[in-house]
Amino acid sequence: MGQLLGGGHGMKTQSGNEININKKIKFNISKILLYVTLIVFSITMILPFIWMISASLKPEIDVFTMPIKWIPDQFKWSNYKEVWTRVPFLTYYTNTVIVAVAVTAAQVITCSLAAYAFSKIIFKERDLLFMGYLGTLMVPFTVIMIPQFIVIQKLGLIDNIGALILLGAFSPFGVFLFRQFFMSIPEELSEAARIDGCNDFEIYAKIIMPNAKPAIGSLVIFTFIYAWNDFLGPLIYISSDANRTLQLGIRTFQTLYTQDYALLMAAAVCAMLPTIIVYLLAQDLFVKGVAMTGMKG
Repeated sequence: MGQLLGGGHGMKTQSGNEININKKIKFNISKILLYVTLIVFSITMILPFIWMISASLKPEIDVFTMPIKWIPDQFKWSNYKEVWTRVPFLTYYTNTVIVAVAVTAAQVITCSLAAYAFSKIIFKERDLLFMGYLGTLMVPFTVIMIPQFIVIQKLGLIDNIGALILLGAFSPFGVFLFRQFFMSIPEELSEAARIDGCNDFEIYAKIIMPNAKPAIGSLVIFTFIYAWNDFLGPLIYISSDANRTLQLGIRTFQTLYTQDYALLMAAAVCAMLPTIIVYLLAQDLFVKGVAMTGMKG
């Protein structure tokens, strides 16, 4: 009788092991399928960029050869040199760097200060004011385009990169991003600082901002890429060649050298590099910032 019971227990154990093995097999198969799908989508998305780099290193006659030669038979590095010499590409690049860096720095300061007030300072109708400010995100740019132009004209900033910096220095999205992150920082830290005699600005500078690096990294990526790739703003406010940004410069280059696709691809590669570098430097902070922004609200 004991042998029978022992045998039954062994059969149950063996059956349980088989179920666990089947579950592991199913889990591994689904995981493999997920990775394969992600790899396929990643390759699909990156192929145009690979073609762009490949085309930028080819002679013009080989750009559209079929089938595509991903690795050129002859690397024509002179394409990049011609891009920087045929038009004032360095001027465009310098203007764009100034605008992108200045706008990014300004947004980090203005958005974080406003977010601190909306998250850590209690005052009447604070949440209502924040919702009203956030509601400006829903206003189309075409609605405020003419009033903005009139203001910039009154300030004498037409055909001046200062107009682009001023208009880009404030962002409701940046305030929202910082506010949501600041609300996840324990209030006990601010209370302890107040007990030690710190005012709000000292709490902001010494407690909140050092703990907000993920949010700063996220906003830096979003703002820098937007400011770097902005085309409509410079098109409206900039007219002289000396003040053009990179996107307007590439458009000018495309107009002058419509059929030189190798040179156009070389220009596009040069324009794309800074955004990739900024993202690679701040990607860890970006992931943390996006993950933690919505934790409390």
